[in-house]
Amino acid sequence: MEELRSIMEKFAASGWDLISVPAHAWLKGECDKDTLIASIKQADRECGSCGCELDPLYKRSLELLNEAGYVV
Repeated sequence: MEELRSIMEKFAASGWDLISVPAHAWLKGECDKDTLIASIKQADRECGSCGCELDPLYKRSLELLNEAGYVV
């Protein structure tokens, strides 16, 4: 869970509302799982190959969420 928390902190700090808002909610324990997963998937589609530091984190966060029992 620590790796997932670290990734969510990076998403929250990104300034990109698409992922920062649901990541902030997740960190506060107030997230809607479906919204979080949909946001990460959309971010991966829109930006997952631009070369930024977040690119590999989209897929990794989905893997970790799946391991944590979220339906991805």
